[in-house]
Amino acid sequence: MRALVTYRSANNSKVTIPESGQVYNTILRSKVKRDGLFAGDWVEGELNQDKFVVERVEERKNLLKRPPVANVDNALIVMAAKSPDFDNYLLDNFLAVYAYFGIEPVILINKIDLLQDPKELQKWIDLYTRAGYKIDAISAHQDEGIERIKGYIQGQISILAGPSGVGKSSILSKLLGIEIKTGHVSQKLGRGRHTTTAVTLYPFNPGSFVADTPGFSKVEATYFIPAREVGRYFREFANFTCKYPDCTHTNEPGCGVKEGVRAGAIGCERFKSYLKIMGYYWEELERICSK
Repeated sequence: MRALVTYRSANNSKVTIPESGQVYNTILRSKVKRDGLFAGDWVEGELNQDKFVVERVEERKNLLKRPPVANVDNALIVMAAKSPDFDNYLLDNFLAVYAYFGIEPVILINKIDLLQDPKELQKWIDLYTRAGYKIDAISAHQDEGIERIKGYIQGQISILAGPSGVGKSSILSKLLGIEIKTGHVSQKLGRGRHTTTAVTLYPFNPGSFVADTPGFSKVEATYFIPAREVGRYFREFANFTCKYPDCTHTNEPGCGVKEGVRAGAIGCERFKSYLKIMGYYWEELERICSK
């Protein structure tokens, strides 16, 4: 019998049978205990009275370490328009890391009801749309955009990711129609306090599951990705050809990506993030971006 691990903590796990939606506590065989079990794992086993005995874990297509979730199809990356302020560098690290793991991202800018100047929001929408990403502006507080989000997670294993305090749990509560515990944003620090203690995949509708995740104040792409490969995961870079196939888009001659920046085809803010990740300073960039 096949099941999906939909809850995992240090001491407990639960599975859901896809056909019936029935949820069972688990008993893990010794090999499964030894190799590890994660939310999102597809497993095979059998029922023993009121518990599911996990005999085998199917091969994973991906596995995130924080939070520990397997077989993720897409990531709804939530950033706030305000409170806390929008952080495009953190977002760009998220985008690179999820691309590395083969996870399709959707950018959600929440709390648009707090914005006084819509031009600032449009700037980011235009930047990431041009770069080839799906991006949506929403307000969980006012129920704006919640119905659109449902389309992004239909038939998927999805995660809500982003920094603390941006409203991930509030969005999840609206999506599922149940109350999810939320933290509050510290007025002094401008950061949220993490409240998630275990990984739960919430059933959204048949075949669809979504998980809340801890808030990240910092994500470094090079922790997951070798530095020389980071450029592969800035998707708009693929539209340009460099003189050298292993070009890092830093100090090499004949860099097509830099030409794309000069021509305005690659956004300055995106390339600034890339160079910051790479620990490189390109003096010409300031002149190009000040035009």
